[in-house]
Amino acid sequence: MIKEIEQLIEQVKSFDSKDYLEIENFRIKILGKKGHVADFFSRFKNVKSSEKKIVGQQINLLKTLSQEKVNELKKADSNKGESKTKFEDLTKPATILKLGSRHPISIIRNKIIDIFYKIGFTVSEGPEIEDDWHNFTALNLPEHHPARDMQDTFFIEKNPDLLLRTHTSSVQIRHMENNEPPIRTISPGRVYRNEDISSRSHCFFHQIEGLYIDKKVSFSDLKQTLLYFTKELFGKSKIRLRPSYFPFTEPSAELDIYWGLNSETDYRITKGTGWLEIMGCGMVDPNVLDNCKIDSNEFSGFAFGMGIERIAMLLYQIEDIRILYENDTRFLNQFRNSI
Repeated sequence: MIKEIEQLIEQVKSFDSKDYLEIENFRIKILGKKGHVADFFSRFKNVKSSEKKIVGQQINLLKTLSQEKVNELKKADSNKGESKTKFEDLTKPATILKLGSRHPISIIRNKIIDIFYKIGFTVSEGPEIEDDWHNFTALNLPEHHPARDMQDTFFIEKNPDLLLRTHTSSVQIRHMENNEPPIRTISPGRVYRNEDISSRSHCFFHQIEGLYIDKKVSFSDLKQTLLYFTKELFGKSKIRLRPSYFPFTEPSAELDIYWGLNSETDYRITKGTGWLEIMGCGMVDPNVLDNCKIDSNEFSGFAFGMGIERIAMLLYQIEDIRILYENDTRFLNQFRNSI
C-alpha cells in the first residue's frame, strides 16, 4: 500500500492542466467519495499495527498535496480569466444595437401636439368605450336625430347604450364638464366606425380634435389658429374655409389647403384642383355649451378635428391606409430617422 501511495504522490506532484474539466476529474479521482484516498482509508484497518503510523502519514500527505494542487490549478485558471477581461481591448468598436422606430401615426400625432402646445393647448384623454350622452346627446345629437345616421357605430350594449366612440369629441364634453373656462385643449385618440376596410378607409383610425372656450372668441380666432397650424405642419400658407355642417358647431366649415399641382401625384390627390381637404371645424354650438353647464351667453368657442392617418398619408405619400396597420418592418424601418 505504501508503494501505491508514493506513486500517487508523484502523480499529484507532476500533474498540471489548464482545463477546468480535467482538473475537476483529477480531484474526483483522488479525493472523491470513491477516489483513491477514500479507498486507502477503507483498507487502513487491514494494515499491520507496526506500519499503521507510516501508512496513515502517507495517506494524509497524499490528501493534503492533492487538495493543494487542485486549489492551485483552479486559482491559476480563474486568474487567467480575470486577466483576459482586465486587458481586453477597450478601443474596439462596440456592438451595434438595432433600434426600433416610431410608427408614422405616432410621429404625426406628436408633431401636431407639439404645434398646439406652443400656443397654450393642453392634451386631454378619455375612454374609448363611451356612453350615449357623451358620444351623441351632449354634442347636439339627440335621440332619433337624423345626423346620427351619418355614423355607423359599434354598439356594445343597448338600453343603456354603451359603444365604441365614433370621435374624440366625447373627450371634449368630459373636459368641459370637469373644467371651467377658459379651456384650450386637444384630444388625440383612436376612434371606431363600422365601415368597410379599403385602401382609403378602416374600421378604426386616429383623430385629434381641438377645443377653445373663452369670452369673445370669434371665427377669426379659429381662422388664425388653423393658418398657424397649416404653416407649421405643411409649410402651406394658403387656405380656404368652405361652408359645411356638423351638429355640434354652428357655423361649420371644411378647411382646405392649397397643395399645388407640381406633380402627377398632386393632380391625383387634389383631383386636379390643387386644393386638399384637411379637417372640419366651426364655432361651438351654444346648445353644446349649455349641455356642459357653461353659460353660452357669456362664453363662446371653436372646435376642429382631423384624421391623423389622412395627414400621415399626405406627408409620406402613402397610398393605402391598410399598410399603417400591418406592422411590416420593411415599411416601418423607413421611419427610423423620424424618432
